This record gives sequence, C-alpha cells and structure tokens, in this order.
Amino acid sequence: MTDERPVRLHCFAHAGAGVSAFYGWGPRLGAGVETVPHLLPGRERRRREARLTRPADLIDDLLGHFTTQDRDVPYVLYGHSLGALVAYTLTRALHEAGLPGPSLLVVGACPPPDALSDLSNSCRAGDEDLLHLLDEVGALPRGAQPGGLWHRAVLPVLRDDLVLAHELRAAAREPSPAGPLGVPVLAVAGADDPLAQPRAMARWRLWTTGRFTARTVPGDHFFVRGPELPRLVGRAARVVRRLTPEPAGVSS
Repeated sequence: MTDERPVRLHCFAHAGAGVSAFYGWGPRLGAGVETVPHLLPGRERRRREARLTRPADLIDDLLGHFTTQDRDVPYVLYGHSLGALVAYTLTRALHEAGLPGPSLLVVGACPPPDALSDLSNSCRAGDEDLLHLLDEVGALPRGAQPGGLWHRAVLPVLRDDLVLAHELRAAAREPSPAGPLGVPVLAVAGADDPLAQPRAMARWRLWTTGRFTARTVPGDHFFVRGPELPRLVGRAARVVRRLTPEPAGVSS
C-alpha cells in the first residue's frame, strides 16, 4: 500500500448520536486507512440545522461530498444502526447517479430494509413505550430522568432519527431504476445485540449481487464503541486497497 493513497473510510453513526464513537478509531484501524466521519444536521456543530427525516433531504445533504470523488481512489462506507441505512441509501443514490460508489459497503447493527426493526417501527410510539424499548436494549443512559437534560436534548434527536430510519427502510424497498447494487457488502453483528442478531444481519446478502460476507463481534447493540469492529473494518479496507489496481503512472 502506498502512503499517497490511503483508503478513506466514511462513517455514519447510530440514531441520536453525533460522530464521537469514531474518534478513537484511527489507531485501531491500522495503517493506510483514513477515517472520515459524517455528521448529520441537528447535532454537535450542526445542532442549529434542521434535522432530516426524509430520504431525499438526506441524499441532498450527503451526495455533494462524493460528486468529486477521485475514481482512482478506493473508499469504504461504514454505517452503524441508522448509519447502516444511511450508508446503503447513499450507495444506491451514487449508483443511480452514475457516480463512483464505495469499493465496500459495511453495515453494522441494523437488520436489512425488508426485515422487522422494533426500534425504527417505534418512531411514533409514545414516550413511555419508546423509553421502555430503549431501556431494554441498553440505549437509555443510567440516571436519565423525565424532564432532564437527556430527555430535552437527545430524545427529540433520537425520535427524528428513528422517523428517518423508518422512511429509509420504506424507500429502500422500492425498486431502483438503475437496477440492483453490485457492491460488495460486509455485514457485522454484535453477538449480544437484541435488535440486529447475526441471523438477521445475514439477510443483507439479498441486498447486493456482489460478494457478501457476514461477521459477528463481541458486544451488544453498541459494539461500535469496542475495539473489535474498527480492527475488522481496517483489515477489510486494506483488502479493498490490495484488490484495487494502481492508476496509470503510479507505482507502489
């Protein structure tokens, strides 16, 4: 691998989150992989921007980052939970626009669009039911109290993100005018994830005509915070790089 051509790893986070889960990924990914986290509107430095709940608005927000992508430089997308649907939707939009897509799509902690998803299906549930589900899957912070900071600042973002996830699932089930995706897909499950068990993650093989691989790592729904996932994705990214021909005039 040459130092001049690292594989860019574009990352998309779970519902209700910013991009802090990816801040520590650099050393764990290994050499030759550059992390590019993408922050959606309505959080962190973009907190004053309107949150997105429609697929078309999501595509408008993201597509411009990839229209000038160097066709000779391979890149990988990783999405966790909601982020997996975001990454898939972006990949499909690039395919339909005739733009260079990722050399590998990695989806984690998210059943494919044709599977049941308790979390996104609860997007319009009452607060009590939604909070009960979040507590069951370990997504409710310890000590979070009604009317407290988490309920005021995070719950509205999370609810809108679940609406977006619900809409992305529905949009993905509509046939694409450009035909099926042929991008290789790596689906990663957490061994103890109650929302996206390994069997459910294996169904992503139906969403590409390209090569499909399924892996399971230790952890619950938030295995994105552990060390095993970035190590796995880093290895996969280096395989992508080795399999990508050098552009004319470049030697390794």
